[in-house]
Amino acid sequence: MTSAASPAREESGAQFWCDSMSPGGPMTAFDTRRIEDLQERLDGEVCLPGSEGYDQACAIWNGAITRRPSVAVRCTTPEDVAAALAFARESGLEVSVRAGGHGFSGNALTDGGVTIDLSLMRNISVNALDKRATVGGGVTWAELDAATQESGLAVPGGFISHTGVAGLTLGGGLGWLSRTAGLSCDNLIEAQVVTADGRVLTVSGDSHPDLFWALRGGGGNFGVVTSFTFRLVPVGPMVSLAMLFVGLEDGAHLLRLARDLTRDLPDDVAAFVGGLNAPPEAFVPPEVQLTPGYALALVGLGDEAVHAKIVERARGALDPLFELVTPMPYVALQQMFDGSAPWGILAYEKAVHLEELTDEVIDIITTHVPRKASPLSFMPIFCLGGAYARVPEDATAFGGSRSTRFVVNLAAIAPTPDLLAADTAWARELWAALVPHAEGIGGYVNFMTDADEARVRAAYGEAKYDRLAAIKAAYDPGNAFHLNANIRPAP
Repeated sequence: MTSAASPAREESGAQFWCDSMSPGGPMTAFDTRRIEDLQERLDGEVCLPGSEGYDQACAIWNGAITRRPSVAVRCTTPEDVAAALAFARESGLEVSVRAGGHGFSGNALTDGGVTIDLSLMRNISVNALDKRATVGGGVTWAELDAATQESGLAVPGGFISHTGVAGLTLGGGLGWLSRTAGLSCDNLIEAQVVTADGRVLTVSGDSHPDLFWALRGGGGNFGVVTSFTFRLVPVGPMVSLAMLFVGLEDGAHLLRLARDLTRDLPDDVAAFVGGLNAPPEAFVPPEVQLTPGYALALVGLGDEAVHAKIVERARGALDPLFELVTPMPYVALQQMFDGSAPWGILAYEKAVHLEELTDEVIDIITTHVPRKASPLSFMPIFCLGGAYARVPEDATAFGGSRSTRFVVNLAAIAPTPDLLAADTAWARELWAALVPHAEGIGGYVNFMTDADEARVRAAYGEAKYDRLAAIKAAYDPGNAFHLNANIRPAP
């Protein structure tokens, strides 16, 4: 057993107190025999506050989150997960699941409960012939990209490479390949799930199809997913990048250009707009570094000549402060924004879905973006369409319309609490101004820090939410998995 208990506390049948280590957090009394019994059932390890492995099990990306569990279980097998769930159930403790640990919400951790840590489950198997990859629940996109790119293949992933595969996929999975091949969840073909009652299920379109449907966009509501099998698509190893950056005064012009340019893009060209500060990188002139403005990125994933023509059209319409036009490895593209989201930074976010970047929306954005305080705070706009739009609305549980053309994310990212407070207010004010022009108060559940029931319902729509609630009642009637964009079990 891995424990911080003193010898006196390890006497048979003794009780010891386990402090959550969170200001004002709960303290939980455990019978040492129960902890020892749990350890005996594991291939992984039990970690208590102060013990070796506890800090690693509780390490998450958002430094603003201070929750600390009373017990962290570092799992290496589905049976470990089932044992941890049984321990939590018998002890009456809340459960959280940590996979990649990258979420803004901090739902990977629970105060005083049991955190199930999947970060040791990092196995990756790539079958290039069948274009399939199977990965463990703790794998990050950087690890998966590295493995699949050896064969010139990829799973549609996100924009930050140290994001976990699990959380991104379960909520949907927006990224550079969304227009080419759809969301991460659109490419999921099988999953292994440990349910709240400890069953280990293999789910697919042919096995537990209701649960398989729910996992593709329904978030972590239905169980602990310990492995994912994906369809792979040909990508790279080299892609073409063009990034054009303008100052704040030219933001409206760039946004209108992006609106028009993305109407008829081929599927193999990805487009992305960002309201951000110019990065302090070598390709940015020193006098422009950290200047606030807007960037338009166009990524060619196929015909280089087609991409070049689109880039020339954009370049001819703008007078950029700097540009970066270059071939680059696909894995480098996936890591391009990692520096904007360093591990341990303080963060908060909101988002809206838009069918159009209207002139009114552009006026709102260009009025509010200059008001952000932290140079790390960021307004990424994901430009959709293509393969994303051709997936039927009810094919998956994804909480967003396939007619959405733009997802506007408002990411407050700051090195200090004061800057975080200022930009949290900024994000909320900009979100409130955009909502009347958006598809309601819902949105992408992976971008919900404040995932109250009204917003979750709005994200899925009543019909899809009701279907998810019925599936929730079948697989998690007690709502053990509620630290997420929660779907309550149907009565």
